Amino acid sequence: MTYRTLIRCTSLLALGVGLAACVTSTPPQKAPLDTTTPAQRMAAVDAAAAGADEKELAVQPLRDAQIEDLRMAAQAQRQANDLAAAAESLNQALLVSEGDPSILQERAEIALLQGDWARAETLARKAVDLGSKTGPLCRRHWATIEQSRLARGQKENAVSAHAQLDGCTVPGIKRY
Repeated sequence: MTYRTLIRCTSLLALGVGLAACVTSTPPQKAPLDTTTPAQRMAAVDAAAAGADEKELAVQPLRDAQIEDLRMAAQAQRQANDLAAAAESLNQALLVSEGDPSILQERAEIALLQGDWARAETLARKAVDLGSKTGPLCRRHWATIEQSRLARGQKENAVSAHAQLDGCTVPGIKRY
């Protein structure tokens, strides 16, 4: 190899490296991370269920004593932050009364607190299908569905769930 060929190869190599340095590639854009905690999602469900009118009619069914004991145990376990035990208590209640929308909703809320977004939505959807289409419980169902969809990055589907909230509110009877 001659000196001239060596200079050409070195020049071409330097030119190639220089051109490569001029090419800028933009790094892939990462979607912003959702930093909403399960507890914050649950607070959003609570806020949606509150409603705007204290006079709204809210019907509560009479419950079997065994189911009520399991619900109360689940509530105490939830307050003690033992979500696994609360989930198990509600699972037992569902074995006794599988079609109870309020128990399904309570179990959906535990799933929401556990970060089990898909299960939370599945249980809340089942509660919507079996339960009342009005009142605070209805709003809890749809708010749980909305939050589980938001947590999974399904913003368009979450908007459709949020739209259902207004349909759940029926003003109470005005008495003169």
